[in-house]
Amino acid sequence: MASSLQLSLLIFVLLHAILLLPNPVYCNDEEDNLLQGLNSYRNSLSLPALAKNDKAGCLADEVADVLEDKPCIPNMGPITAAPGSQPQIPNYTDLLKKCDIDPNTTREGVILPVCVPNHIETLMLTNYTHTQYSKHLNNSKYTGAGVGSEDDWMVVVLTTNTPSGSFASTSNAGNGVSKIGSSRCSVLLVLGVFLVMLM
Repeated sequence: MASSLQLSLLIFVLLHAILLLPNPVYCNDEEDNLLQGLNSYRNSLSLPALAKNDKAGCLADEVADVLEDKPCIPNMGPITAAPGSQPQIPNYTDLLKKCDIDPNTTREGVILPVCVPNHIETLMLTNYTHTQYSKHLNNSKYTGAGVGSEDDWMVVVLTTNTPSGSFASTSNAGNGVSKIGSSRCSVLLVLGVFLVMLM
């Protein structure tokens, strides 16, 4: 009877542990390799490396999804917004909401889409470092980056460490609540495992 109770508790705790795990992290070697290549390029210019920015990465993925069905133009140019306007991307505001990005924190950012058939890594990197995009990569005001891809498209979103270019969340209060909820769940999970071990 006791072992049946222990087994039931263990299954209960394991199921809850699986359900409470954060979303899985998907790795994309092409995206990681591109960011590493861009950072090597910046290092050769004595510029600091671009830190990975998850919100910018989300937006880069969303923009790549929008471009997926567009004709492949190897270097279509940066997508930037004039002061007080939005970039010319369909449903841009919806993409920001989907990634939980405050629009006011994107004004200094820049979106750099590139299309290279079959994602040939050397051509991809060259399209960023030896074209008009290089002026952005050579600029020390950019401190972070997010990379996304879809089919032949690769998108880099550059961010700054200023309030108007950080690509921060829309609501810090909402994040605080979720962190508190997550902390409570973690404590309950640890207590549950501890109780099972005691039995």
